[in-house]
Amino acid sequence: MIDALTHDSTLWVLISFVLFLYVAYRFGKNAVIGGLDSKIEEIRKEIETAESLRVEAQELLAQYQRKQRDAEQEAGEIIARAKDHAEKIKVQAETDLAEVMARREAQLADRIKRIEQNAMAEIKAHAAQLAIQATHDVIAQDLDQKTEEDLLSASIKTVSSQLN
Repeated sequence: MIDALTHDSTLWVLISFVLFLYVAYRFGKNAVIGGLDSKIEEIRKEIETAESLRVEAQELLAQYQRKQRDAEQEAGEIIARAKDHAEKIKVQAETDLAEVMARREAQLADRIKRIEQNAMAEIKAHAAQLAIQATHDVIAQDLDQKTEEDLLSASIKTVSSQLN
């Protein structure tokens, strides 16, 4: 039986396999466990790093959201101020326009009044000229020489008395 056992290749394969497992377990156990432990530690560090990065990202997100809200609020205030300023400019422009229009209307009224006065003066001068010419024509036709000389001498006396 021992002889049969020594020649049986299955038995030797089994013994070799068990022996291999024992040696592998005895010498490889620490290496495999150490490798697994280091891998576990690496994974733990990556998780901690990822967690710290997540917290940091959340803080940055909160910061940017605050900045965005502040910027939107400031933009709203700027827009409100711009609208107020535009309204003030509009009111000032309307006031200035009304003043300019009133001034121009007054200037035009004065100009029209002066034009009317000049026209009236020209009409009066022309009417006086026509009256003088008509009077001269009438007098020239109706006066005789003696009356004309009397009128002329009376006019000269009147003018000389007014000049002195």
